[in-house]
Amino acid sequence: IIIRSKINWTSYSKTRLGIEMGEKKLDGAGLRGQVAGKTALSTVGKEGKGLTYRGYAIEELADKASFEEVAYMLLYGKLPNQSEYEQYSAKLKSYRALPEPLKEVLERIPADAHPMDVMRTGCSMLGNLEPEGDFTNQNETADRIMASFASIVTYWYRYSHDGVRVDTETDHPTIGGQFLSLLTGKEPSEEHARALDVSLILYAEHGFNASTFTARTCASTLSDMHSCVTGAIGTLRGPLHGGANEAAMEMIEQYSTREEAKAGVLDLLEKKEKIMGFGHAVYSTEDPRNAIIKIWAEKLSQLDGNTTLYEVSEEIEKVMDEEKGMFANTDFFMASAYNYLGIPTAIFTPLFVIGRTSGWAANIMEQRADNRIIRPSEEYIGPDNSVWVDMSDR
Repeated sequence: IIIRSKINWTSYSKTRLGIEMGEKKLDGAGLRGQVAGKTALSTVGKEGKGLTYRGYAIEELADKASFEEVAYMLLYGKLPNQSEYEQYSAKLKSYRALPEPLKEVLERIPADAHPMDVMRTGCSMLGNLEPEGDFTNQNETADRIMASFASIVTYWYRYSHDGVRVDTETDHPTIGGQFLSLLTGKEPSEEHARALDVSLILYAEHGFNASTFTARTCASTLSDMHSCVTGAIGTLRGPLHGGANEAAMEMIEQYSTREEAKAGVLDLLEKKEKIMGFGHAVYSTEDPRNAIIKIWAEKLSQLDGNTTLYEVSEEIEKVMDEEKGMFANTDFFMASAYNYLGIPTAIFTPLFVIGRTSGWAANIMEQRADNRIIRPSEEYIGPDNSVWVDMSDR
């Protein structure tokens, strides 16, 4: 990787091989533990700070901020005052409309397509219709992409599943509220809209995770923002990244009681199968986002009048702690929270996209501001001195 962070790549290559460096030995498989650049956007489990966005604790943001405030802060460098917030909210609302050619493309995507593929195609098509150009309006491009995603996935879903062409130009004050109103066809309650708003805040930014690093790598080549975000969506689609909440939901909904959940998870552990939604590549003792969304999952279960899904989730969390010493990450209770909001499991990860686009775009702009192309070295493990054999003799 070549970034202006003065990384010593001779030292890096040795570290990648797990070679002793002074008194410290690192195994860099998957680049874990390797510093790949500098950022002013977030801390992730560092120096006792937990998770912060531009210095603000995630707990405070989830309690006091709207997602739009957090997005503005990430993209523009500071919290907006009242006037700036009103102007920004109005701008995002104006960006909810989709171009007709994009709607035509969405209507051609079959109902059984994965919604993440819809997001990827929608972003790419938007880039064809509204190319970024010379980067001078990169903030406008970021805002447009972020504001259009709820429209893209709900327009496709309602048309392909219900035959309804929804009007995406709603006047709901938040992206989360707009999403729920378009998806369900009814105005969400204040509690439901706020719960989704909080989830988007929790997903907004998280250091150099796989999808963000993909976006920064693409940005380092001076590619356009639509390409960077499209690549990030493809990376987030994987079950080891954003798709974990879908996998967690598929497991949780198999059980109808705490007893069933306990027995089922113990059986899975006995078979050495992976339990999705637990552990984290960076956090060692807890994911600070989990405590926040767990509270919301419980609140939503009580509002729903059926707490089974929450109780099953809580039992699975307890078993994983007792048996494996593993903690739930944000994806685990996010699954039951989204289910209580009436969101189909396949659309869980697109919501991750909507929230994380603010962080992706902020990282893309940060990369562009002090850019050198990201190009890692590699360790060759193939054969030496292979002997050519002519086609007729193979």
